[in-house]
Amino acid sequence: MIPASFDYERARSVEAAIRLLTERGEEAKLLAGGHSLLPLMRLRMATPGLLVDLGGIRELSYVRRSGDDLAIGALTRHCDLAANELARADSPLLAHVAGQIGDPQVRHRGTIGGSLAHGDPASDLPAACLALGASFLVAGSAGERRIPADEFFRGFLETALRPDEVLVEISVPRHAEAGWSFQKFTRRAQDWAIVGVAAVSDGSTRISLVNMGSTPLRATAAEEALAGGASAEEAAARAADGLEPPSDLNASPEYRRHLASVLTRRALEECAAVT
Repeated sequence: MIPASFDYERARSVEAAIRLLTERGEEAKLLAGGHSLLPLMRLRMATPGLLVDLGGIRELSYVRRSGDDLAIGALTRHCDLAANELARADSPLLAHVAGQIGDPQVRHRGTIGGSLAHGDPASDLPAACLALGASFLVAGSAGERRIPADEFFRGFLETALRPDEVLVEISVPRHAEAGWSFQKFTRRAQDWAIVGVAAVSDGSTRISLVNMGSTPLRATAAEEALAGGASAEEAAARAADGLEPPSDLNASPEYRRHLASVLTRRALEECAAVT
């Protein structure tokens, strides 16, 4: 299908983008890499009256250390994050996940900020950020605020971003010595994960799940089981406890629950092997 008509503005700064968002309200949408928004527009599932293109704001593309955190600009492309030496040293899980997204075309155009702001529960990076305990710096007409990843994803394709806010930076605690793993099951390498699991073990273990609900999710029952002394297999058996995975052409809820258990066990075993 052909998208509905829309206005287009290329923002040269975060401040200019915020001004446009404030002026046009909820009819304005931000464009980063375009791999999430444009397909929705072609299907007319999204019909923004204004596209605000952030692609020219080069100062939002960086990876650098900031105290105990790794700071990543929201317009950093997946391929750059995957290849960045600081990211590979300080947050190997995040660098690895960035290198697993889609195909080379997607990785060379898609951005970490665009993926997170889209809030797709089938996307890999939101789950990785949940497992890593990341936080997100956003800027809007009322100033800046920082949102923990655990509070950012609100519903299907819905985040805590306000209509006039721009995601500008992702902060990830540096986990150079932590055990980590990312497991996902797909029909083809470039497909969305039918189910995915990200895990980080650094004294305690955080486990997050891909495509197991309307948002990226923590496997809290499995985490609690591990904290109580359960084995990896015992904890993995509880990965889907309390969750309502979707049903679609790829898998039933029951199959997704089974996959979540299998992949969580593999992730926990790999974490233990690394540490």
